[in-house]
Amino acid sequence: MEKLDACIRNHDKEIEKMCNFHHQGFVDAITELLKVRTDAEKLKVQVTDTNRRFQDAGKEVIVQTEDIIRCRIQQRNITTVVEKLQLCLPVLEMYSKLKEQMSAKRYYSALKTMEQLENVYFPRVSQYRFCQLMIENLPKLREDIKEISMSDLKDFLESIRKHSDKIGETAMKQAQQQKLFSVILQKQNNVKFGKTVYINDRIPEERNEIVLKPVFEEEDENEEEVLTVQDLVDFSPVYRCLHIYSVLGDEETFENYYRKQRKKQARLVLQPQSNMHETVDGYRRYFTQIVGFFVVEDHILHVTQGLVTRAYTDELWNMALSKIIAVLRAHSSYCTDPDLVLELKNLIVIFADTLQGYGFPVNRLFDLLFEIRDQYNETLLKKWAGVFRDIFEEDNYSPIPIVNEEEYKTVISKFPFQDPDLEKQSFPKKLPMSQSVPHIYIQVKEFIYASLKFSESLHRSSTEIDDMLRKSTNLLLTRTLSSCLLNLIKKPHIGLTELVQIIINTTHLEQACKYLEDFITNITNISQETVHTTRLYGLSTFKDARHAAEGEIYTKLNQKIDEFVQLADYDWTMSEPDGRASGYLMDLINFLRSIFQVFTHLPTNSNDHAAMSGKVAQTACMSACQHLSTSLMQMLLDSELKQISMGAVQQFNLDVIQCELFASSEPVPGFQGDTLQLAFIDLRQLLDLFMVWDWSTYLADYGQPASKYLRVNPNTALTLLEKIKDTSKKNNIFAQFRKNDRDKQKLIETVVKQLRSLVNGMSQHT
Repeated sequence: MEKLDACIRNHDKEIEKMCNFHHQGFVDAITELLKVRTDAEKLKVQVTDTNRRFQDAGKEVIVQTEDIIRCRIQQRNITTVVEKLQLCLPVLEMYSKLKEQMSAKRYYSALKTMEQLENVYFPRVSQYRFCQLMIENLPKLREDIKEISMSDLKDFLESIRKHSDKIGETAMKQAQQQKLFSVILQKQNNVKFGKTVYINDRIPEERNEIVLKPVFEEEDENEEEVLTVQDLVDFSPVYRCLHIYSVLGDEETFENYYRKQRKKQARLVLQPQSNMHETVDGYRRYFTQIVGFFVVEDHILHVTQGLVTRAYTDELWNMALSKIIAVLRAHSSYCTDPDLVLELKNLIVIFADTLQGYGFPVNRLFDLLFEIRDQYNETLLKKWAGVFRDIFEEDNYSPIPIVNEEEYKTVISKFPFQDPDLEKQSFPKKLPMSQSVPHIYIQVKEFIYASLKFSESLHRSSTEIDDMLRKSTNLLLTRTLSSCLLNLIKKPHIGLTELVQIIINTTHLEQACKYLEDFITNITNISQETVHTTRLYGLSTFKDARHAAEGEIYTKLNQKIDEFVQLADYDWTMSEPDGRASGYLMDLINFLRSIFQVFTHLPTNSNDHAAMSGKVAQTACMSACQHLSTSLMQMLLDSELKQISMGAVQQFNLDVIQCELFASSEPVPGFQGDTLQLAFIDLRQLLDLFMVWDWSTYLADYGQPASKYLRVNPNTALTLLEKIKDTSKKNNIFAQFRKNDRDKQKLIETVVKQLRSLVNGMSQHT
């Protein structure tokens, strides 16, 4: 503390020294200040006065300055507003443009405008409330665009569904015209190089007519400008919708919807009308709709990327093709008119060629055509069966009379008949066949023409066409014509004369088969010597018909014999014969003589025909004699006939003698020796046995090869003898005491017993 106090005292001393040192200066300063005070007051007054005067003078400047400041602020604000408006105006202009595009239905451009607004313009003015409203409105506009474009797409789908007919019609017509040009060009090339596809000029003309007929004939008069699918359908809705959905990033949804709807339309298009098979127009509408559908799909495939793909169209086509084949197979089975089937074939060919031109595989359609070809042949066969029946109904079954050379040439031009001997004869003369022969020949050729029509445009070689024609012709001959001939032969009103003429007709038709083969060869240019060439079966067909006619001749002849035999009216109890043959039998023999003369008219213009006619006549004669012999034998052995007198046996013997005389008179030449008489050998030996009453010889020689009565059966002899025995008992009831009668009766009883023992022995042995 002492040191501190000491230090303080030191400092105080220093301060006092310092103050004393500066005190004079301080006093001087105060004195100067006092001097300055008066000047300062004067200056203050002057400054105050100056300030007052300056303030009074600056009031107007302050007002002007404030105005300038206010103007500067306004100018700055205006500049800012202009800048902001310049920033907002493009946004508003683009949004206005968007509204105009929406109103004008330029939806794709509207979407592009939206993208620009969102990416370029809205970020610049995002702080403004109107921009937020615009931003919030854009999704709604996009949805509106999607709905509107989808609505346009639906309208488009409905439109193309309605226009499928016209599209397909146009496409098929263009394909047809292109094919026709190719055919004409090929024909010109064939003529140029000296090739002949068909010898008969009729075929190419019909071909062209057939190809052109199924398509729309009303456009033949005026050649219109060739239309494309773009000319018929406005595809802009599809393009717009595809672009819109692509921009919206929802392309997959659009593709799925489009494909789903088109598949539904495909199923509707592939669904046929129930009465489609009744007219060709039904098939035409069906095909044009399908063609129109796939032409549109092909166009969409090539002008859009990804909307439809080749895999999708192939899948859709395979589905459609299976349905088409099933529909055509079902509906074509109801077609009974060959012309309708042919028109259907032509439509299928044009349909297949059209779609093949668009890249769709159509091999299965041509395979279907082979099935339809078989059905076409069946309808042709049914139609020609009616034609043949009409020809047979209208035929008079008599040789064709020829009055002059002109008529002869007319017949020869229709039917290939050659007979040098007949040509040398003078007019009038007769051709051996009846009118049905040239008519049948002409109709067979017409059938070949009709069958050929179906083979056109099937993309098959001449060899295959030749094979088709020959097979179908064989069916016509072996099934249709053969059946008609057999039915004709079996008809009740066809008599023996008609049957003979039928045999003649079949002979000439058989000879004409080689000309039919030449006719087919001329059409197809396929030689008959080719290894795989099918031969016509006319030979066997007409042989079978002749055999049936011959059998019918034998049957009708036997029926006629039965009719005569039914007229027999024997008095089986007569005591003495009439001394002459029965009237019914003489009428029968005269009838047989006249009938066998008819066989001389059978064709004999060759050794084979002469042998054939002789064989038919001989067989008929032998059959008649055998049947007559059997009928007479059955008459004797009839179970309803209980008694027979010897007088009746003698009368019956006279009738058999007439039969033997008829057989020995050689009613038909060519029999050797007594061959024909052997038909009555059973009757002859039986009657001889009863006439000479040679029972001892019969019983003694029975079973011996050299027996005189070898053909007499013990059972037959017993049956007849019992009938005679009963008659003898009845007649001799009052003469039983006469010795001769008693001996005869005993002999009959003895023979009956022996015959019974023979019959019983035969039964036990059997």
